[in-house]
Amino acid sequence: MHARFKMLILLAAAASLNAAAGDGVTITPLLHSSVQLEADGKVVQVDPWSRADLSRAKPADLILITDDPIHHLDPKAIAQLRKPGAAVLLPAASQPKFAEGTAIANGETKTVSGIRVEAVGAYDIKPGEPSHPKGEANGYVITLGGKRIYLAGVTECVPEVRALKNIDVAFMPMNIPLERMTPAAAAECTKAIAPKIVYIYHYDQQGAARLTNPRANSEPPAGGLSIADSVQAFRNALKGTSIEFRDARWYP
Repeated sequence: MHARFKMLILLAAAASLNAAAGDGVTITPLLHSSVQLEADGKVVQVDPWSRADLSRAKPADLILITDDPIHHLDPKAIAQLRKPGAAVLLPAASQPKFAEGTAIANGETKTVSGIRVEAVGAYDIKPGEPSHPKGEANGYVITLGGKRIYLAGVTECVPEVRALKNIDVAFMPMNIPLERMTPAAAAECTKAIAPKIVYIYHYDQQGAARLTNPRANSEPPAGGLSIADSVQAFRNALKGTSIEFRDARWYP
């Protein structure tokens, strides 16, 4: 096959992964944990980050923030993508970094712009630094386009996650430092909540850190795996289930 033609095919495949339909919801992965969701004329931006190419992102009717590090809570990206008067929901612990936001606590439910939002606990089981204490961050279940979509944020498979039911699309973190949410653990957690479709995200910690600081370092995947190997390990661990794994291009 001619090299140029082959490259065009690869680019087209990548584009299709980055704007996939979630059974009525258009899903556009942007970067790391940043994702755009669209349905019924509404746009939801989750953890918008200005290190992403936001030229293809749309103004948001609702912005959800899971935690307060810059790759989750980026005021510059919020300002760029927020429609006038659009709500920004975030954990109370994150509000000092964005005073215009509206706090939503673990277990609380709000309906904003006709979109139901349930805040789900997102925290560590395994102790140690970097830590994600209980009550300081959120995952979210949103109802959009008639679908229940779970955006886990940075969490292990805590009881609040395991209790989730009737999830159509889930976004699950992987390769969190201190060997939290290894591919096997992330797959086991995904099986526990049994979504119809799953994406993994927030899984290349080194790549994300270097977007902010080229000299930064972070813990690689457990077991000496490469990033690509860890994604494949997650995929393999779901074989034999009815869960559809959708890969996406989350990193440059």
